[in-house]
Amino acid sequence: MFLQHQRLLGLAVMLMAIGSSMGKKLEKRCVNCSYRTYYTYGNDGRSLQRVIYTNPVYTRGQTYGCSGNPCGVNAVCQEASGGRPVCSCPPGFSGNPLTHCNRGECLDNIDCRGDLQCKDNRCVNPCVGACGIGSNCDARNHVAVCSCPAGYNGDPYTSCHLNDPEEQCHPSPCGINTKCEIINSVPTCSCLHGYLGNPLSGCRHECEHDGDCGGRDMCSNYKCVPSCGQCGIGANCKTVANHRAICECPKGYIGSPYTECRPECYGDVDCPASRPACFYGICKNTCEGACGVGADCNLRGLTPVCSCPRDMTGDPFVRCRPFTKEDLCEPNPCGTNAICVPGHDNTGRERPVCNCLPGHTGNPLSHCQRGECLSNNECPDHRACINYQCVDPCIGKCATGASCEAKAHLAVCRCPAGQSGDALVSCRQTRNFPVAKYH
Repeated sequence: MFLQHQRLLGLAVMLMAIGSSMGKKLEKRCVNCSYRTYYTYGNDGRSLQRVIYTNPVYTRGQTYGCSGNPCGVNAVCQEASGGRPVCSCPPGFSGNPLTHCNRGECLDNIDCRGDLQCKDNRCVNPCVGACGIGSNCDARNHVAVCSCPAGYNGDPYTSCHLNDPEEQCHPSPCGINTKCEIINSVPTCSCLHGYLGNPLSGCRHECEHDGDCGGRDMCSNYKCVPSCGQCGIGANCKTVANHRAICECPKGYIGSPYTECRPECYGDVDCPASRPACFYGICKNTCEGACGVGADCNLRGLTPVCSCPRDMTGDPFVRCRPFTKEDLCEPNPCGTNAICVPGHDNTGRERPVCNCLPGHTGNPLSHCQRGECLSNNECPDHRACINYQCVDPCIGKCATGASCEAKAHLAVCRCPAGQSGDALVSCRQTRNFPVAKYH
């Protein structure tokens, strides 16, 4: 019973002490006063929560300004103009400065890991809300680094979207009068048709006047074109002067060379008698160029007939010339393996003379054939080549009554025994005369 009484007595004392303390605290605070809260930033970039009391009404015995410490736990009080108290949480603390300021998790980025950032005295992920839609975020050294994924482009701090190669040409990186095309994912500039120059800086017309073109060209629709294009259908461009073509119709054609040249004829009936044939639109005399030099040409209808004059000879399609002695053997009137040479007959008139070729025999007017030999070397040792035949060389060589022996293709004549003389002329009986003996 005594212990219980002691406990109740201690509790009462404690409650009285707390009440006295709270009373004193309430006496120091502003009663029925209004205040406004605002945030300021110090030199280190941290935010400070401040509370300013307005229209304060103090209780009896309370002092003005910060002397009564009207702020909360861990809060700082500063007097503003007119002695008004201003409450704020000190650096590194956060909360309501009227009631309680709590110490924060950090004061600076150095208090956080490298992938975190100190914000409002807390280490937070810097990527939260930092990057745009579809962006990648990588926290490095307490800072959010935003980038678009591969294959995407845009502002990573706003939004990233899938790459469209055509966007590289919008806006166009090329100059004026050009076109931009995506080739192999690369924007490529080229001059428009009819323009030339550097497509990166700008293209211009190929020409503005004839002087911008070469000597044989002219300026037409801002392009250099051949001046000869001024000529008409079927016309020839003879030359160009001052960028203008000088045109003419082909030979045998009629019409205007600057509009159209047409053929002289479309058929033989369109041609005059002196030029009766229509060749490729031109009336011609078919004898022109048909025959040889010095030849006569006569038309049989439209066909040219060529011939040499009576006192001339030759090929009428090549050349006609006066007769010569050599013409007697042209063409060769002789037989096979025979040659022709100009000669004369018994009356002295010129005529061809036929002879067999060397080594040949026969009738030169019809046929000559090669002989048995051309020299003794082609005959046996006991034969001789005579008139292109291998014959006995003894025939008709020795005298009557003489003997003959063929050796080395020659006839060797001897008089018989008991005879003497020249075996080639005659042999006679040998006579013996008595010889006187002297002692």
